[in-house]
Amino acid sequence: QVQVLESGGGSVQAGGSLTLSCTAAGNAYGSLAWFRQAPGKQREAVARMWSNNTYYTDSVKGRFTISQDAAKNTITLQMNNLKPEDTATYYCAAVRIGAADWRLSASWRYWGQGTQVTVST
Repeated sequence: QVQVLESGGGSVQAGGSLTLSCTAAGNAYGSLAWFRQAPGKQREAVARMWSNNTYYTDSVKGRFTISQDAAKNTITLQMNNLKPEDTATYYCAAVRIGAADWRLSASWRYWGQGTQVTVST
């Protein structure tokens, strides 16, 4: 069993920054990703870090940065130049199922409870 915990959401004005953190307990480190879900929309992949390689969805490239702290079993999502369209509940996912496409929410076995990010104009 893996326990996933996110923190760091909040409310900011457009152009501002927020940092999200995800800690996974239970042998999940190395297989973690960030997703988000806006009201009325499907959950979408945001970023993933694997073996020092980073992957981002096009809409956040150049603005979001994912990093890892192996000692703390934690990944961090630094979000800069936030836009109103970034408003969503952000979820951390752990343990990708086999070689499934990481961008699909069904490809991940464990989820955190989510943290709200609200960006106002």
